[in-house]
Amino acid sequence: MKNKGLDSTFIHYGIRKEDMAIIENLCVEHQLDFDWLQENILKEYHNLKINNEDIDSKKIEKIIEKALNKIQVLC
Repeated sequence: MKNKGLDSTFIHYGIRKEDMAIIENLCVEHQLDFDWLQENILKEYHNLKINNEDIDSKKIEKIIEKALNKIQVLC
């Protein structure tokens, strides 16, 4: 019997486990670091959603820029 409760992936990212697997496959296909995407983009976006903040293209752009800046710092 399938568990009908919320999984930890949904709780942390607002994305069902099955959908997260699709995102992970796309990351592999496009040679992106899935962990980086998950922690720096998906989690940040989810935090905005759970705080009921208005999410417009500017906020999404800031999330992506912040994540990309972390890559530049590491290089």
